[in-house]
Amino acid sequence: MLLKRLFSSARSPVRAGQVSPRRAVPSHIAHPPYAANGGMSNLKPFIPILDKVQQQKLRTACALARDILAFSKPLVQPGVTTDEIDRIVHEEILRRNAYPSPLNYGGFPKSLCSSVNEIVVHGIPDRQDGDIVNIDISVFVDGFHGDTSQTFLVGENVDETGKRLVEVTNKALMGAIEECCKPRNRFAAIGAFVQELVESEGFSVNREYTGHGIGQEFHSLPFILHHQNGEPGYMLPGMAFTVEPAVCEGKPDYGRLTYSALGRRLDGRDSRWKTIGAS
Repeated sequence: MLLKRLFSSARSPVRAGQVSPRRAVPSHIAHPPYAANGGMSNLKPFIPILDKVQQQKLRTACALARDILAFSKPLVQPGVTTDEIDRIVHEEILRRNAYPSPLNYGGFPKSLCSSVNEIVVHGIPDRQDGDIVNIDISVFVDGFHGDTSQTFLVGENVDETGKRLVEVTNKALMGAIEECCKPRNRFAAIGAFVQELVESEGFSVNREYTGHGIGQEFHSLPFILHHQNGEPGYMLPGMAFTVEPAVCEGKPDYGRLTYSALGRRLDGRDSRWKTIGAS
């Protein structure tokens, strides 16, 4: 699991726990290419432009990811381990005839990513308790990946700063989509918006992790920075990418963090999204 330095509070830090064996996926369910060898996406030097058929397949995959995330929400309760959530979600994804995209991606051993407290992103589900937990759901169906996540408050005793951290992350996510994600707008506008809003609320943006293109590949160009930057490039109809700011309590490389992700599509006409953010 990816462990950031301790947040400045009285909480005990997250420690690596026991991780159960990787779960199987039946052969009748379509597997992405990396499922067999533990590889990663074939990163091409251009941003894919999806045609109408591909856009519909992406919508279907993202809608399924959204539904699975909603299914997982009642599971996030005190005393329920993230490993148990992984098991239940894995079984539900298979029941829907989809493949859990994280499984064996770069050798990742689990079917979802669960990040507790100071874990920034891509935590491996284990058997630890936590008071703020992000559940990151990605599915592969009909040749396309859908990707989304939400940060949950666990129990009734989350402190006010933790609640604000989650609220501000969601505010930054939704604001960036509404204000910045438009055809012919610069990708860099997303980072400028997120950083200004987050810092005005007394938090900071982690700069190590980015949004990314999504579709037939789990990760592709463009990479979306969530802080002020001078990266080139403009959004065009048919591009698809995620917006997923990681906001931290403390300095950008320290502190407790919350993570929010959203699959984003631009069609130049309707501006409709299936969104799940931090709440």
